[in-house]
Amino acid sequence: MQALVLERAERLALRDFTVAERLGPRDVRVAIHTVGICGSDVHYYRHGRIGPFVVREPMVLGHEAAGTVVEVGSEVTALKVNDRVTMEPGIPDPDSRAARLGLYNLDPAVRFWATPPVHGVLRPTVVHPAAFTFRIPERISFAEAAMVEPLAVGMHAAAKARIVPGDVAVVLGAGPIGMVTALAALAGGCSRIVIADVVAAKLELAAALGPVVPVLAGRESPGEVARTLTGGWGADIVFECSGAAAAAAAVVEPLRPGGSAVLVGMPGEPVAFDVVAAQVKEARVETVFRYARVYPRALALMESGAIDVRPLITDTFPFADSVAAFEFAAAMPERSVKAQITVAP
Repeated sequence: MQALVLERAERLALRDFTVAERLGPRDVRVAIHTVGICGSDVHYYRHGRIGPFVVREPMVLGHEAAGTVVEVGSEVTALKVNDRVTMEPGIPDPDSRAARLGLYNLDPAVRFWATPPVHGVLRPTVVHPAAFTFRIPERISFAEAAMVEPLAVGMHAAAKARIVPGDVAVVLGAGPIGMVTALAALAGGCSRIVIADVVAAKLELAAALGPVVPVLAGRESPGEVARTLTGGWGADIVFECSGAAAAAAAVVEPLRPGGSAVLVGMPGEPVAFDVVAAQVKEARVETVFRYARVYPRALALMESGAIDVRPLITDTFPFADSVAAFEFAAAMPERSVKAQITVAP
């Protein structure tokens, strides 16, 4: 089959490629329709590695996906041929201790699409466990359903924050993850979001998502804005979504006493964290690694209209232009947020 293959760092090819996949009794085969380009995909494209995960041989990219069931295993009852679905890309060992505790995203043996050596889904079909495949509600498009994967990160962060209705939150970073985290926080009960970024064009888009106050980093302080909104008290929650080491180091500054900081972005270097600044506020610090048990809730919120991801889908490319799509995503224009590839004709 044709697939988008990362041959090595900075070398992509759309070419014939064989992925050996057998349909098991609890699996489904899905014809891929839409795949989003994630920052991790771009990082592998540009650098050939993320931390200990190194591309040592050709690998198919892509893990934010939606499509149509074309075949079901003999024991599958919850899905049928022609069902439109989206797939959770991380498959744990069901017998692992992490999986038994419901922490399957933390299973060291998890197999995650487009993470070496596991192939991704920028190809016509994929075999996937039915237990991690979810039917798309009728009113949700393939493009929206392919956004469930990044949205799941934001929803996992919102759950970790333990939002109380009426909370004021600060989101640091207005990239795709910052945007979906803001949407998840609003759906979770936040009354207002202060979102900060260095790119004014992205803040313009963020401001249209709801009760969101944009802050151009370097010109304004998100902490000062949050304190102005709260009578000097500070933000109930800070979500660090930029992955910038400096932002992570200062994550406690906008917080009110007793507030919560949630580290979502992943800095590429160690962070000098001010422990005392956190202690004097008795700040609760949470961390996020992917997500678990989120997809059905994300789809329910999208179906109800409580979350609308459509404004974040800014660029779409046909499968034949997949290489160009990655070149575009590697130098994303300021007004772009999420680029997707349409695999199905």
